[in-house]
Amino acid sequence: MENMEQIFTKAQTLIEALPYIQKFNNKKVVVKYGGSAMADEELQHNVMKDVALLKLIGMHPIIVHGGGKEISSWLSRTGKETSFVNGLRVTDSDTMEIAEMVLNKVNKGLVQIVEQLGVKAAGISGKDGATLMVEKKLIDGRDIGYVGEIKSVNTKLIDTLIENDFIPVIAPIGLDENYETYNINGDDAACALATAIGAEKLAFLTDMEGVYKDPEDKNTLISVLTLEEADQLIGEGLIGGGMLPKLKNCIDAVKNGVTRVHILDGRKEHCLLLEFFTNRGIGTAIIQKEGLMENE
Repeated sequence: MENMEQIFTKAQTLIEALPYIQKFNNKKVVVKYGGSAMADEELQHNVMKDVALLKLIGMHPIIVHGGGKEISSWLSRTGKETSFVNGLRVTDSDTMEIAEMVLNKVNKGLVQIVEQLGVKAAGISGKDGATLMVEKKLIDGRDIGYVGEIKSVNTKLIDTLIENDFIPVIAPIGLDENYETYNINGDDAACALATAIGAEKLAFLTDMEGVYKDPEDKNTLISVLTLEEADQLIGEGLIGGGMLPKLKNCIDAVKNGVTRVHILDGRKEHCLLLEFFTNRGIGTAIIQKEGLMENE
């Protein structure tokens, strides 16, 4: 049985969350879900619990998910080799077919978990309602197949789902002007959608704790980064690997109107709640300029 101290701590936690709940009531938030947190069933359920709670306290969450590791696994089962250029999967027609199959499987699995939690969810891809229209993405002039660069976002279907109390769960697949199917980088899709719907927040659940001044020193995690500071870190060559394109996406999203972008370690239990509703947070928040803190 809980003692009074434990009960008091829970009450204090709820009181601490109150100003954040008030501030973000009725606001749209985009959650980009990927990485190792997708591979662990328990973590998957915890992330969906967090998203369901965001919905139940009055926010409008939209999930954009990846599925790269599972796509690679299925390609391996069929004997197809996987190759990447600048982190993007080379995607021929057979690979595209498998990728779409896997992403749809992942999509409906997430919908199932949310529905089990008593919250309505609807799984779509960027093909539905022509939500994500693309053109072929070239890497340094090289054609890597059915990999799409987003040209336009139609939010009508997403808006309709939100208005009818659904959590949209979106697979990053789009169509070109000839209605050919293209795979889209999940981070790119999340940024484009967050910008188009006027999201208050965009959260990337990753395999990294956030942005470090020194990646070799875990004590240098940066809690809040302004656009100027983020540009400076990139310019000084302090950001590398998979964090570089992610941070550039964050910068673009903030420049295009998303109020705050969060980079979180999706492997940490309830990371969304800890970052959104506590004074300290646990990841890195990217904001326009100094002074735009959470509870202002």
